[in-house]
Amino acid sequence: PTSAQVTAVPQPGRFRYTLDNDVLTTEQRQFYEDNGYLLIKKLVSDEDIERFRKEFVRICKREVNPPGAMIMKDESLRSQYGQSEKVVNKVQDFQEDKELFRYCTLPEVLKYVECFTGPNIMAMHTMLINKLPDSDTQTFLHPMHQDLHYFPFRPAARIVCSWTAMERADQDNGCLVVQPGTHKQPLKPHGYPEWEGKTNKLFHGLLDEDEKLPKVHLVMEKGDTVFFHPLLIHGSGINKTSGFRKSISCHFASSECYYIDVKNTSQEHLEKELVEMVRKKYNATSVELRDIWNFRARLVQGERINL
Repeated sequence: PTSAQVTAVPQPGRFRYTLDNDVLTTEQRQFYEDNGYLLIKKLVSDEDIERFRKEFVRICKREVNPPGAMIMKDESLRSQYGQSEKVVNKVQDFQEDKELFRYCTLPEVLKYVECFTGPNIMAMHTMLINKLPDSDTQTFLHPMHQDLHYFPFRPAARIVCSWTAMERADQDNGCLVVQPGTHKQPLKPHGYPEWEGKTNKLFHGLLDEDEKLPKVHLVMEKGDTVFFHPLLIHGSGINKTSGFRKSISCHFASSECYYIDVKNTSQEHLEKELVEMVRKKYNATSVELRDIWNFRARLVQGERINL
């Protein structure tokens, strides 16, 4: 439950991307309308972040093994470091991990999420990213992309990402980079960038990036949280430091959102790749994209309607 009293109908003409609420100021709403993101300082406590960090380390050491979680590693480092956080780049789909999933239920986060989604909120996609030191190979450079490319549900305006820095994020350790205002553009074709040997599985990027668009590096302190629209073009640079750059995030959507068929769209090749990965991992014969998302999705507030 949150204190936000939200109406499900945006104000005609003025606010397309936020709902009427008593949490955001008019200036904050206008900033999100214009730019497609909103940064809230010190939203998540140090205590919570420390708990998430400890659970991440436990997962890296295989002390816990959350069902359904996808643990992405740099295999080239395993012989050197074994099972440790120095090898794991990302824990994705942690919805079955009770400790990490607490992030998606934090009242201070949901209070803001509700301003974008309305009161019926689904946690759709979860990630804890551990950006490894990477000055030479650029393995973990994430190309500029739009998150909606990965999502077979709509409308886009009722989806929002909450992304929290677990330590200071800046240009040295690969902070988020956004192109303000690009959330007003349509979904663009994505694919693997032409960096031979320097891209991770499913790290798709824009096939035709407009280099002239201004970029903003989001320098964030521990606990700072940015909320952004799924069409906002964003990415992250490499980590040029010797430490790690951790963040925890969840894409939330209104449970009133609905699934779409991505066949014959720019998302079709992603569907094939994802379905093939899941079939191999679980030795399943018949898997559809909607099945994958139904498995990930969790109701965190209100009632489940469509998703």
